[in-house]
Amino acid sequence: MPPLSSIRPVIRASARNRLGGRLPTTLPKKLRVPMSAYVVDCAVYVDGTRVEGRWAHDAAIDEVRRRGEGFVWIGLHEPSDEQINGIAETFGLHELAVEDAVNAHQRPKLERYDDTLFMVLKTVCYVGHAEPTTANELVETGEVMVFVGRDFVITVRHGRHSGLRDVRHKLEADPEQLALGPASVLHAITDHVVDAYLEVTEAIEDDIDEMEAEVFTPRSTMDAEQIYVMKREVLELRRAVMPLVAPMRKLTEGYSSLVPHEVRSYFRNVDDHLSTVAERVAGFNEILTTLVDAMLARISMRQNNDMRKITAYAGLISVPTMIAGIYGMNFDAMPELHWNFGYPMVIILIGLICGTLYRNFRKNGWL
Repeated sequence: MPPLSSIRPVIRASARNRLGGRLPTTLPKKLRVPMSAYVVDCAVYVDGTRVEGRWAHDAAIDEVRRRGEGFVWIGLHEPSDEQINGIAETFGLHELAVEDAVNAHQRPKLERYDDTLFMVLKTVCYVGHAEPTTANELVETGEVMVFVGRDFVITVRHGRHSGLRDVRHKLEADPEQLALGPASVLHAITDHVVDAYLEVTEAIEDDIDEMEAEVFTPRSTMDAEQIYVMKREVLELRRAVMPLVAPMRKLTEGYSSLVPHEVRSYFRNVDDHLSTVAERVAGFNEILTTLVDAMLARISMRQNNDMRKITAYAGLISVPTMIAGIYGMNFDAMPELHWNFGYPMVIILIGLICGTLYRNFRKNGWL
């Protein structure tokens, strides 16, 4: 008997031929085809409404083009080269964009390949800690790549927190918005990502305020390393936000005919939110730099105070050491050596000198 993996494609093709290319939800038991692990969802939308049934990617686009309206939205999660090649061939995706989508670790950008837009977005997620001053990581990042054509949207996600399920459900609940086409999906995704930026910046702002209060608290236990950790996390957020400013501006200015005028106004709102985030991130970097300088200055002052105390105590100790050293040279012809009151007088002299020095050190703030 041939392996099950070789039978499934035949079953799928057979079912598609008998059912007009569409795989309904309630297939007979022998014809049910489980969705691949890397394909999160594949749906056909017409007039803002999802067409019922489960679809293979090639059958979905055939259905849309047969109708002459609607579009396909395919969601992928961390596909390999082999897994995405069939989809790329069906939808005519450019090989360079496909390579970027598979390999991930890309800089946020917007590129145009013939009649397809390719956009890369960095997703961020705030990692909560009981004590942000002791955390090693506060911001986790992922990626979302979006291919937008005239009758399709393909999203490729990388990372654990970059899910778009809520975005899809929200759009499906708003058929009027979804009826605007693939560009409306791109807007919803960018809006979702930028809203996450706002949430993360608010959380980081609270942490920075807490750090600022800790830095200027007397007898603080915070060190500069904790501030450097926060600077590194802010830099990670900056790498996600700043490169996205120019691509977002292009979408508001009619960069492609794939983004109709009705959708550009929505992108302007996202662009405003992104500008707010960018300003906050730039301010975070300046504040943290100031906190580092304040921390280093505080450490320097603390070291100076410690050196003053050490020097003062060394001066106090040097007086009895010097007198004891002189009278410990074992010479017979020394002043007051055989005097009965010589020892008490030396002790009194040492006490007077040390007391005078201690008073002066205290007066000058050395002790």
